[in-house]
Parts: sequence; structure tokens; C-alpha cells
Amino acid sequence: YKSVHPLIHPFIQNIKNNQKQYQSLYSISESVCNISKLLYQSYTNSLMICVLQEICDNPQFIVGGASRTDICQGDLGDCWMLAAIASLTLNDKLLYRIVPQEQSFSEGYAGIFHFQFWHYGDWVDVVVDDRIPTFNNQLVFTKSAERNEFWSALLEKAYAKLHGSYEALKGGNTAEAMEDFTGGVTEFYEMTEAPKELYKIMKKALQRGSLMGCSIDSLVPARFETRTTTGLVKGHAYSVTAVEESQQKESKVRLVRLRNPWGQVEWNGPWSDNSKEWETLSKGEKEKLQQQNAEDGEFWMSFEDFKKNYTKIEICNLTPDALEDDKLHKWTVSVNEGRWVRGCSAGGCRNYPDTFWTNPQYRLRLLEEDDDSEDNEVACTFVVALMQKNRRRERKLGANLFTIGFSIYEMHGNKQHMQKEFFMSSTSKARSRAYINLREVTQRFRLSRGEYVIIPSTYEPHQEGEFILLRAEGKGRDFSRVYFTTPMSDQPAPASTGEESEEDQQFLSIFQQIAGDQMEISANELKDVLNKVVSKQKDIHTEGFSRESCRSMIALMDMDGKGRINLQEFRQLWNKLKQWQGIFKQYDFDHTGTISSYEMRNTINDAGFRLNNQLYDIITMRYANENMNVDFDSFVSCLVRLEGMFSKLLSFSLLIKLNVLIS
Repeated sequence: YKSVHPLIHPFIQNIKNNQKQYQSLYSISESVCNISKLLYQSYTNSLMICVLQEICDNPQFIVGGASRTDICQGDLGDCWMLAAIASLTLNDKLLYRIVPQEQSFSEGYAGIFHFQFWHYGDWVDVVVDDRIPTFNNQLVFTKSAERNEFWSALLEKAYAKLHGSYEALKGGNTAEAMEDFTGGVTEFYEMTEAPKELYKIMKKALQRGSLMGCSIDSLVPARFETRTTTGLVKGHAYSVTAVEESQQKESKVRLVRLRNPWGQVEWNGPWSDNSKEWETLSKGEKEKLQQQNAEDGEFWMSFEDFKKNYTKIEICNLTPDALEDDKLHKWTVSVNEGRWVRGCSAGGCRNYPDTFWTNPQYRLRLLEEDDDSEDNEVACTFVVALMQKNRRRERKLGANLFTIGFSIYEMHGNKQHMQKEFFMSSTSKARSRAYINLREVTQRFRLSRGEYVIIPSTYEPHQEGEFILLRAEGKGRDFSRVYFTTPMSDQPAPASTGEESEEDQQFLSIFQQIAGDQMEISANELKDVLNKVVSKQKDIHTEGFSRESCRSMIALMDMDGKGRINLQEFRQLWNKLKQWQGIFKQYDFDHTGTISSYEMRNTINDAGFRLNNQLYDIITMRYANENMNVDFDSFVSCLVRLEGMFSKLLSFSLLIKLNVLIS
């Protein structure tokens, strides 16, 4: 359960041809030999992995078309995913993108199946074999109402592979699966804050092919998936499969059809399967609603009861069109990948002003207003979605979802990374409703024309992880990651004042003593010189310059390639060290002799270098200690390497220009 193949149908056909040639069935070794990695530890002694032909004589991929009754939850707590699959069966076009139709257990059968999922911005093909966990020859996890139908069980297996294991699917949010099945944009509505036109929104969502799920919050974790007196289950995901308005004898009634992925346990109130309310409808109305009296997990209830009993509804739109609007729009969607790096760009929320500014920053330019604004307000509509990556797959390593959110600030023409002072003196123009521990936080905004910067962050600082930031607009506009690729400015050494300080004289004396008559020193000798001087400075915390650091300094200043530096080269190096020491002290706010790794961006900028965000992340991982601090030795080593790198780039650039002129 480690490999995820891109969309390569020739790969699958190749496997089928090979299996046919050798008259054998495809098998992924992990599913047979290493069950303990795929399932709960408590199951491993009692479960068996069976080939589907061993369970029944006539296995079928799909029997009589895929429908929502084909999804019945087993012992795995993945109702959130199964609710999304049930919604998926309402739209054949969507369903058969996820579940390719050409598969079967008969013609050309090779023991291989494949399914397609949207995975953090890309569509991927996931390949599985035909072996499924069983107990007493019965499927343990998802199964169909038809004993010989297996598309839903194999789909669950592929989704488990995508996320690393079956166990990784325990507990989740329906929106997560709906997005993985469609690549759509999900919006949430709390029933207590839902708009007045919620019924219209839901009806329009189904007409547009959107997927819908709902749930009843349980404040006590121990009561998750507990049945109430009404037959509804708390802390459990349901699919919304229909929204209809029916004519009673004297009035109209608005109804909602839902499905419990258990395949049983239904609402027992008004408009439930055998309730008296059905007697008020004509036969034609009943047929239109396809009302059935069966314990299949599907039931109707009035829209009013729906609002009273459920606490949250999730709607995954295939495009970001507002469901309150009758018009369809052409949307431009941009996806940008990023990461929070501990000690560098994991700054936390605005409650942590010393590090908030270090978070990744994305520039947003809104240029064209909405054409069809109903309130005559001149504004631009857009949707922002922040999604954290791979937390479910990394759950076995102890990873949980971070609490995430984002803020949007107005800016004016500045293309550089916005500094701490900007955020201390500015208030956000918009932000996510709350920081919450979901995979994705999504919100729709309307702002006036202008330039903005979006700051995605975790609530707490120092939390390391990857994310994608999606932005969708009704018209094409610019959206780009703020990178800093300005070449390093040429930083000349400070001009000599003609006067030498006591420290300079001491330094020169030590140099002459070590260098001898040749007046040149090696890396080891440079190490002795620097450590003798630095050890006498109480405001610099260092364990001494390493031999490797001094070799880098020699390489930087050695113009004739001897591996040694003379007095003049040594003076230039000393001037650089004094300049860097001044920068270092400027950012040593607590006078501990170290600087916070979050300040490395500013210190490097002050030293004359402009880097992109990826390089800042790498520098932090290389030079910061476990407490996210950088000592003076590490700071100097970093700047020496940067200076050497930029000097070589500058020389290479000049050489190319010279060659062009000569040719």
C-alpha cells in the first residue's frame, strides 16, 4: 500500500497481458504477507485475506448498475467515506470516472482492478488486486447488499491504499472523500447559521451534480455513532440523496431523502418508511419520490425536521459557483503547493506576532469586479481553500490534523516578503471563520479591487507540514507564490577609517604570531586565530569555529588557490566577520548569544542576499539546533557558503557575457 500510479492505462494493460501469458493472477505482496501493516492490531489474529473467487462462485464487479444500496458499512469506522460514495452513485459520469466501467471478473480477468482519485491537485490511478480481508468467509469491511457484488469493497481497498492502510480510514469528514472523488470545492453550513434559502441551495446543488453529506455532532467522543430515540445516529455521516417538494391534499411539503451508510437504522419520525404522513400523498407523488418501505438505511424526512436534527451539512461543488446564484460562471482555479517548516516558516497564527510574519505568503491581485452584483457594491468574488497534505497517511507515525486557517491583508505594490512591522500595524481585510482541525478550510469572499497577501498558517507555531492553497475566481486574475529571487547585491567591505581598534591590533598580533615569516595561515591556523578572539567576547555564544567552517572561509578568500590566506585576504575576511557579527547582535533580542531561526530571513537579507522560500527552509533545517536557535559559528558558516555560491554565480554570469562578446 505504498505505490500510487499516475494515470497510465498502458501500465495496467501490460500487467493484464503478462498475467494472461503466464496464466496467473495479479497479486500485491503486501496484501497477502503483511496484514499487520494494513489492519488494526486486534484484528490480525482473526482475519484472513481471501481471493474473491473463494468467497462466492460467481463474483461480479457490478450487478445491475452501481447504486447507493451497494454500500453497506462493515467494522471499519469509515462512514464519512461511504456517505460520499453513496452520493457519488447519483451521478454516473462522476462515478465512472472513479470506478472505470471496463472491469470485470470474466473477460480478460487478470486479478487487477484500478480506481481514480483526485489527490492534492492531481488525478491518480490506484491499482489493487482481488484479495480482501474476511472473517468466517465474510467481508469484514464495506460490502454490497448483493453477496456477489464487489465494486464497493474494491473501491474501499484502493482508497485505503491511497492513504496507507485501512486503519488510516478510521474517522473523517465527508467533505474530504467528496473532494477526493471529484476534485471539487466544499462549503460547510452549520444549521444554526444556515442561510434562509438553504432548501433552495440544497436542491440546486443536486441539480448541478454536487455531492452532499450531513451529520449530527456529538460533544462526547465516547458517544460517537450512538443511536438516538429518533433512530438517527450521533457522530455519524449521512448522504443527502434527494431534495423534493410534494403536493399534499391542501399544501406542499418540502422533503429530504438521506441514507445511513450502515444500510440499516433509519429515522422513525414523520415521513419515515411506514409513517402515516405518506397517506396524504397521491400514488403518483409516491412514485415520483420512489418511496419504499425497506430497512435499507434510506429514508425521507421533512426539511424542517432535517434542520432541527442535523447540525452540519457539507456540499462539494464541482465548480465554485455560488448555489445562491442562478447563473453559472467560468471559474479560474489556481493551486499552489507550500509547506510550514519548523524554525523558519511555521509561524502560527496572529496570536504569535514574533513569528506570524514568517509564514508562507501568497500575493493576490483582484483586477475585475463582478458583472452581476445584486447589491450594487463594486467588489470581486473569490474562494480560498487551504488543505493540509498527507496527515491521514502519516497517522501511523503519530500525525494528527493541525488546526489551520488563513488571513488576507491588503498591500500596495510590495513584492517582497512582508515583515513583522507590517502585520503589527495592519489589520486583516478578511480571514477564515475560525481555525479548525479539518483537512481543509474553505471560504468565499468579496473584496474591492487591489493587491492582497494571503497568509496560511497553523494555529500554533513550530508545527511542520505540507499544504496546498487553492484560489478560485470567476475571471482570470494573477495569483502567485511570493518568491524572492533578486540576485545578491554587491556588498563591499566597510571602508577603513584609518584607525585600528584595540581588537584589530590584538587580532593582527595573533595572526603574526601564528603565520610566521610566510605571513600566510591554513584552515587549522585560522581556526586557532578566530577561536582565541571570539572566546573573549562574552556576548557571542559559540562552541568555537569548526575546522570545516574555517576551510570554507579559506576557500572563499583564497584567490591564488594555495589553500592558505595572506594578511590582505585575512583583513577582508575579518571585515566581513565584523559586519556579520553586527547583524547577529542586532537580532539577538534576548542577549543569549544566539538568534531565533525565524530571524534568519532578516539576517540574510541584511547581509545582502535575496533567496527564495525553499532555500530559507533548507538553511533552517541545516543550521538551527533542536531549540530552533542559531549560534554565531553556524550563522557565519551559512553566510560564508552563501557568499561563495553567489560569487561563483556572478563569475559564471560574467564569463558567459564575455564569451558572447568575443563570439
